[in-house]
Amino acid sequence: MKDYHISRHNSFYTIGLNYKKADAHIRGHFSLDEAAMENLLVQAKAIGIDGLLATSTCNRTELHGFAQHPFQLIKLLCDNTKGTVEEFQDVAYVYKNNDAISHLFRVGTGLDSQILGDFEIISQLRQSFNRSKKHGIANPFIERLCNSVIQASKRIKNETEISSGATSVSFASVQYILKNVKDISDKNILLFGTGKIGRNTCENLIKHTQNSHITLINRTKDKAEKIAGKFNLVVKDYGDLQTEIRNSDILVVATGAQSPTISKEILYPKKPLLILDLSIPKNVADDVSEIENVTLIHLDHLSQMTDETLERRKQFIPQAEHIIEEVKRDFIQWLETRKFAPVIKALKKKLNTMKDEELDYQSKKISDFNTKQADVISERIIQKITKQFANHLKDANGDADDSLALIQKVFQLELNSQ
Repeated sequence: MKDYHISRHNSFYTIGLNYKKADAHIRGHFSLDEAAMENLLVQAKAIGIDGLLATSTCNRTELHGFAQHPFQLIKLLCDNTKGTVEEFQDVAYVYKNNDAISHLFRVGTGLDSQILGDFEIISQLRQSFNRSKKHGIANPFIERLCNSVIQASKRIKNETEISSGATSVSFASVQYILKNVKDISDKNILLFGTGKIGRNTCENLIKHTQNSHITLINRTKDKAEKIAGKFNLVVKDYGDLQTEIRNSDILVVATGAQSPTISKEILYPKKPLLILDLSIPKNVADDVSEIENVTLIHLDHLSQMTDETLERRKQFIPQAEHIIEEVKRDFIQWLETRKFAPVIKALKKKLNTMKDEELDYQSKKISDFNTKQADVISERIIQKITKQFANHLKDANGDADDSLALIQKVFQLELNSQ
């Protein structure tokens, strides 16, 4: 990437792991919460990385950025999570330059999602970019790439039916409940955690189960009350959690903590209890499944569910891939123009120097010389000349390097090093 004058580092990498090779337990080891992501970006900037995105969802954790070697990014990830380099190497992937660009396009457009066509990742990508920009670690390449992926995502959502039908982790959990619980409208449902997945699950529960016996609990009670007010639901204090679980038939856990929030010690069910854990890392301890009358289902199991909606979505993959290629081609074309940006900048500087020298000479030679008017005219001519050169370089294709060398030689240009 050094020819593109974007980063002091030569290569753009994606390092990460996802649901394909890493189970929920391992993904939990490499999960980044908000504080860890902030700290990671600060550390990255301190070691000279000048372009980086960090994304962490229930399905994947990835770093996309410029580095001398991918191990710089791997070390940053391991230093800010519970994961080790050895664990990472067993399940991870590393992509470089064009492969890394292509991978981010597939991730951001839902083609690489655990549930095909799940577009929740795009809002997380926006958040990642805004976080990097806040820390001054989102260079022009990162910004343009994010905008291109977002553009592709919008087009795929609008021009194809790959996201048609309600299918997401939150909807899959409700599907599971509908298929496995009889008389669902009469059951007591407790939703613990009201983040984004919790909110979406709550909406799907109300829409599809016709159940009015839904109780919300969140560590921060006012967040639960906002959602409860919208749907006229009951909110209980965090201190009532154990009691409410005993009264529930179904417990949906979407707390997003870094360690289990539901343990074996707090469960004393007096009737069959279905627990759905929608969190990464797991927020329900594994040994909970040992309790009699308790059925524990994790989101990895829910995401493996296939139905007619998902099968129908698959037929739109070629159309989505065609859109990705179109948008990616525009991005690569923009990237190619970065090769000659320093030459055009140096050319403009050279022409401006020549202009200033000539105007100074003419102002001394001609008594009534209109310097201001001459400056305006000269500036317009310079703009047209540099634009002509830029257009030529854009259209030069394989001859662009020769043209760049010739322009530098003719005008004796000195380029600033990256």
